[in-house]
Amino acid sequence: MPEDKLSVDGHSPVDIDISIEAGAWPNEVSLTRLVDRAVDAAFAETGVTGHSELSIVFSDDAHIQTLNAGWRGKDKPTNVLSFPAFPYVQGKPLPPMLGDIVLAAETVSREAALEDKPVENHITHLVIHGLLHLLGHDHETDAEAEEMEAIERAALARLAIPDPYA
Repeated sequence: MPEDKLSVDGHSPVDIDISIEAGAWPNEVSLTRLVDRAVDAAFAETGVTGHSELSIVFSDDAHIQTLNAGWRGKDKPTNVLSFPAFPYVQGKPLPPMLGDIVLAAETVSREAALEDKPVENHITHLVIHGLLHLLGHDHETDAEAEEMEAIERAALARLAIPDPYA
């Protein structure tokens, strides 16, 4: 499927490019709605302002496994990976391009089924999670994880999506 440039509804600080490369995903209209809402909620919770671009790639386990092996040394699929284009320093203006978020269809679907939640909710959560990584958040330490998860919970609550960590 060709890449289409899809811009969020005008009040979000990012223009979003969505690419559906592989995997069984909801249709493009549904994905666009999920991504727009997730990005808006994440930016509302972080208070980040400015203007930037963001790319979101919907792919499959094979592609994300290759990326995960090459970039992180982990030769296995994962649900989401984030690749910053430029480092973002909290409190500073957004860079011209935030980076890429890549999701893997089979892993996302499997996790949603195991956790007995709608795949749309899981996609929304993972887009928020990936975006927070591009905005400088991490979960390497317990304190970082608690801070990042609190933002995720608050952003999801804005969308009436239950706490994924409960």
